[in-house]
Amino acid sequence: MKETVQPKGRIEVSPTAIASLVHQAVTSSYGIVGTVPKNLATGIADALSGGSHRGVVVQVRDGKIIIHLYVVVEYGTRIAAVARSAMNVVKYTVEKSLGIPVAEVNVHVEKIRISDLD
Repeated sequence: MKETVQPKGRIEVSPTAIASLVHQAVTSSYGIVGTVPKNLATGIADALSGGSHRGVVVQVRDGKIIIHLYVVVEYGTRIAAVARSAMNVVKYTVEKSLGIPVAEVNVHVEKIRISDLD
């Protein structure tokens, strides 16, 4: 006879905590030099419905995570490759750390930084 184990509680991770984890992952990605806050005028509803951390907005809907990244990319890199890499790094990091599926990672390139040539 197999014994069933009843859960003794539950674990919740806030969208703000997820956003902090995402921020750390995205800023270590190749070609990403930083993040910028989302425009408050257009994004107030999104900010209220989830967690945010400078340049990262996280929403949890129906047990799935939706992430928006607002990034600054280094001049001279292939923007599509940098965005794809950031998507993969963020998705992998969140799913590995939390065990929750990531439904979407949307990368919004807000600026391009040109480094000093000196």
